[in-house]
Amino acid sequence: MKQLAGALAVAILGGLWAQPGAARCADHVPQPKPQNTARDIVGRDLDTIVERGFITFAAYEDFAPWSYEAGGRIQGADIDLGRMIAAELGVEARFTLVAAGETLDADLRNWVWKGPIVGGSVANVMLHVPYDSEFACRVEQVVFTGQYHVEEVAIAYRRAAYPEAPPVPAYFRFDSVAVENDSIADFYLSAFPGGQLSGNIRRYPSAAAAMAGLARGETKAAMGPLAQLEAGLTAQTAVHVPPLPGFAAGRWTAGVAVHFSYRPLAYAVEDAIAAGLQDGRIAAIFAAHGLSHRPPELR
Repeated sequence: MKQLAGALAVAILGGLWAQPGAARCADHVPQPKPQNTARDIVGRDLDTIVERGFITFAAYEDFAPWSYEAGGRIQGADIDLGRMIAAELGVEARFTLVAAGETLDADLRNWVWKGPIVGGSVANVMLHVPYDSEFACRVEQVVFTGQYHVEEVAIAYRRAAYPEAPPVPAYFRFDSVAVENDSIADFYLSAFPGGQLSGNIRRYPSAAAAMAGLARGETKAAMGPLAQLEAGLTAQTAVHVPPLPGFAAGRWTAGVAVHFSYRPLAYAVEDAIAAGLQDGRIAAIFAAHGLSHRPPELR
């Protein structure tokens, strides 16, 4: 099964196909919206959520440090973010860890606006959804809101291997580098001019596995989203965010998704996240997980 990073790459890189100079959504053909969909399928409005006393979140499984299960407990930075949102609404937070699909479109269809074909149901809010303006035009059944963090592609490395200066992609013409298979970093390095790096790319099933390989000395470096690299750092390794030539998709914003029919809920969640950004609670969540927080620019 394709890992979440592959789904994110499809969504983010898809934004690069838009024609230069074209107005946002100018070429978009409106999609049919769900009709006569049962209330228990499309979710619950804000009043019902408050009345029943809990809000449901969908979060990706095996996605450390964001959302994962360890010791029988669901945890991660996104999970703590969900609890903060629920506390702002005065309700309990309930989480379902879901597998990443082949595309982000499929994930949103399954967990936000329609529901999976077999087993499970949509959640009130889906966490850690990458925001892309052009992609948002296409998926009209979803409100993309509550942007809370800017993610960046970074490079982790063994300190002993690079005592003078951290590595940049050109170094991997000679040095080995670990990546998550079918991830944004994998796509970028594989497409590096002339395929110069292909012989030195070591592919792992997850970013965590790539960092574990780096820690064991199987490679000199690892490349992937900064937070996932930070989660696997040891005393012998470090991480930095280098310039990435020709990589327009090396930086993106993470937010949440809500069904398009429930705008008041979307506004309430957005307000909760905005309050958490302003008063430092979200920064504190990141710090508690050993992560660097990069708040999105206010618009």
